[in-house]
Amino acid sequence: MSYHEAFELIRDEHIAEANSRAQLFRHKKTGAEVLSLINDDENKVFGITFKTPPTDSTGIAHILEHSVLCGSRKYPVRKPFVELIKGSLNTFLNAMTFPDKTAYPVASQNLKDFYNLVDVYLDAVFFPLLTEETFLQEGWHYELEDTSAPLVYKGVVFNEMKGVFSSPDAVMRDIAQRSLYPDVTYGKSSGGDPKAIPDLTYKQFRDFHAKYYHPSNTRAFFSGDDDAGERLAILDAYFSQFERAPVDAEVKLQPRFNAPRQIEASYAGTREVGKARDGMVSVNWLIDPPVDRTEALSNGMLSYLLAGNPAAPLRKALTESGLGEGMTGGGIGNGLRQPMASFGMKGIDPTEAGKVEALILNTLEELAETGFSSEQLEAAANTFEFSLRENNTGSYPRGMVYMFNALGSWLHEGDPIAPLAFEEALSALKDKAGQGHFAREIRRLFLDNTHRTTVTLRADPEQGAREAADEAGILAKVRQGFDAEALAATKAETDRLKALQETVDDPALLAKIPTLTLADLPRESRTVPIDIGTLADTRLFYHDLPTLGIVYLDLGFDLHVLDKGLLPYLPLFGRALLQTGTSKEDFVSLTQRIGRSTGGIAQHRGLSSRQGDNGSAAWFFLSGKAVPDKIAEMLAIVGDLLGDARLDNRARFKQLALEEKAGFEARMIPSGNAMVDTRLKSSLTEASCIGEQIGGVSYLQFLRELVARIDSDWDSVEAALKRIRDTLFNRGRMVVNVTADGLLWNRAKGEIEGFLKTLPDARHDFADWNVDFAPKSEGLIIPAQVNYVGKGANLKALGFELTGASSVVLKFLNTTYLWDKIRVQGGAYGGSARFDLTSGNFSFLSYRDANLLKTLDAYDGASKALHAAIGANDLTRSIIGVIGDVDGYEFPDAKGYSSMWRQLTGTTDALRQQRRNEILGTTAADFRRMAEAVEAVARHGHVVVLGGEAAIAAANEKRPGLLAVSKVM
Repeated sequence: MSYHEAFELIRDEHIAEANSRAQLFRHKKTGAEVLSLINDDENKVFGITFKTPPTDSTGIAHILEHSVLCGSRKYPVRKPFVELIKGSLNTFLNAMTFPDKTAYPVASQNLKDFYNLVDVYLDAVFFPLLTEETFLQEGWHYELEDTSAPLVYKGVVFNEMKGVFSSPDAVMRDIAQRSLYPDVTYGKSSGGDPKAIPDLTYKQFRDFHAKYYHPSNTRAFFSGDDDAGERLAILDAYFSQFERAPVDAEVKLQPRFNAPRQIEASYAGTREVGKARDGMVSVNWLIDPPVDRTEALSNGMLSYLLAGNPAAPLRKALTESGLGEGMTGGGIGNGLRQPMASFGMKGIDPTEAGKVEALILNTLEELAETGFSSEQLEAAANTFEFSLRENNTGSYPRGMVYMFNALGSWLHEGDPIAPLAFEEALSALKDKAGQGHFAREIRRLFLDNTHRTTVTLRADPEQGAREAADEAGILAKVRQGFDAEALAATKAETDRLKALQETVDDPALLAKIPTLTLADLPRESRTVPIDIGTLADTRLFYHDLPTLGIVYLDLGFDLHVLDKGLLPYLPLFGRALLQTGTSKEDFVSLTQRIGRSTGGIAQHRGLSSRQGDNGSAAWFFLSGKAVPDKIAEMLAIVGDLLGDARLDNRARFKQLALEEKAGFEARMIPSGNAMVDTRLKSSLTEASCIGEQIGGVSYLQFLRELVARIDSDWDSVEAALKRIRDTLFNRGRMVVNVTADGLLWNRAKGEIEGFLKTLPDARHDFADWNVDFAPKSEGLIIPAQVNYVGKGANLKALGFELTGASSVVLKFLNTTYLWDKIRVQGGAYGGSARFDLTSGNFSFLSYRDANLLKTLDAYDGASKALHAAIGANDLTRSIIGVIGDVDGYEFPDAKGYSSMWRQLTGTTDALRQQRRNEILGTTAADFRRMAEAVEAVARHGHVVVLGGEAAIAAANEKRPGLLAVSKVM
């Protein structure tokens, strides 16, 4: 192979673990470094990363990450990023700000599309327009709609970070990290502190880009089956436009503390009457960078051994202590030059933070003395090895995982290739594991490490109002300093920015953004091989796919046999199966047995409307994966879980309930748009109603009541759990789904059949779920400075029967009108419309939104936008984008599961092809039909808002009776 003459080849070696040839290059002219992985992965990945260490908490790197994608020299339109979302087959498209770097990764299975994405991103990062208007829009600005009105702050990142800091868990993570690194860049808030963001100037913003976004400060990455030489040619076309430049982007090491430190702080939260457990505590350590791959793996395995599973001794000690509701802290992280480790608890009485700290330290001391048992070590080693060999990265392209693994050391002048290999390091770690290695590491990393902080957070019910008043006071003071001319200038700037935000890009400029054509799109839907039959009188789906020697098994049980009142127990019931033990072994031994013998066993639910009727597909799944030699043991474990789980283990079940409640409360604000969507749709279809009962606001209310009932009425709780087991686990209402290649299936089939014959064969009747279809508009109060605003309806109930073309219309609506109105002009982090063809459910949603009524007005104006004529280019891009969504990349296990789920919901391959044809054949008439449907939502839809009390009260004052108000947190 001949290498591009502009680059010097530094390393060239085969990495068996990644099935890749790894080549490391340096650009001769600029010094830019490139890691190129050549492999057979059709899901091609490119990423370009810059060291971007902030010196303050203004969020400068974060705001810049948003802004470079708002137009560039070659593509001078307002939102090339959105045009790519609209009209690309990408399998990943985003940008990410980290405490010390900013990364811009893309991925696609289509080569032409991939090169298009790479070119737009390279032009964006090296030659962005970075206009002042972009800075004001994405960062922050004063908004003044009338010279007599008060000033307000607006900006996408400003509002995003207000939403982030409305989450107590995010506050804890931020304070914990900053407490360990007070003297270096990691002691700043790289995302931006809303109190500091308004200190950032446009000049600082421009200067930051000029300093850091240069090839000499670049780490570029490729992975996939594209041409290795073409990669270098593409990069050189950009790199060669620069001269080598010295870039001081070193992340300096934090000097070590001589003694541990204590930090106390508060978060804006509500305090329930009589509840003292509104606090959190985290014990944190700064640890040395790993010296090699073996030490990096050791850190990860130690973190797993300590707290990475429910039976891990540190996690177990905390959850059984009665001091709190759930564990917090991520163990040992690897994303910073000097890693940090954190362990703690949420839902504590803040006055008992010292007890939690002492428990953590005492448990670590005991483990340093005794070490881990051989069973613990074997389970951890098998779990790690299985994960490394399977290399199943879920929805993330594998290449992206390789990229971020490499960057961990590469960013700080280390070896980028070594982190991709694990065989030698894992073997060395296994050799050391049984020789007291981890006990010694506990002492080295934690007990003898004085660079430790303990952070205690308590809820302050007045903090939110106080912070809002402080912000209003700052703005009032700024306004007082403005004379009439300054006020007029600020209003004029507000008007000018809004006018620019409403400006439509020149079609000739939009046409410069590279895109595929409809001719580039495959006309036929992708299908998954499936054999449908029976095994031991049980419905069977089998998928003959290459799975790297692993058998994937899903056991599905139809939830319709359960009374409706039992359904809210399901999430905890599923956890109890795996985490309470059996009559033969406690949950610690059971967890270790699962770890030793399988690649994992998990429980989950599937809920969807069905094709052609008003009913639902509602299933409980137990899924496992194992190599052929371990299939029998995996099935034995599953049999014990289904028939012998200790559902009478009251103490353990209460721990699970407290953890579940604490975790759900922690997710409420970060996942506010999903909570609103679930609540909106709960009165529209059977599946959505059940989904809300087991995953929405009603579920949180159930959990709070359940925790009390475990103490006051355990007999009824235990009876409900046993009734679920006795009713649900019968092969008469069961499906089996297997994904494996033919040889593996032939080996496993007999064992699976034998297992099925051991299960009961009752065929219970379906229960009457009696869903109440009575939508109402609600305002759900949480302690947050941002809102999540939803409006929706069921379009089928309103008389509309839409087609696959509706997805194209929504793609256009999301990437034009709603992007502009909700994000660009409204300053929210995001806004979208969702529509499910099967159920007919439609919803508008916003995310981290400073507005409420303005957002609802924007939703109600969407119909007008759809009635306007759509250009041919916009139509083509939107069709391409939807096909990209439909053809998203899946690993074999996910393909097998998706194929099964289509069977259970009645989504045939013929129907999928029909919808694909409708997508590809979308016309302006489909836009008009959808406009009429959206107009019906404006007239008849109901509203759900999750947000701050003041915002909801103000909305009801302006529009009396708009929202029925209740307090959620």
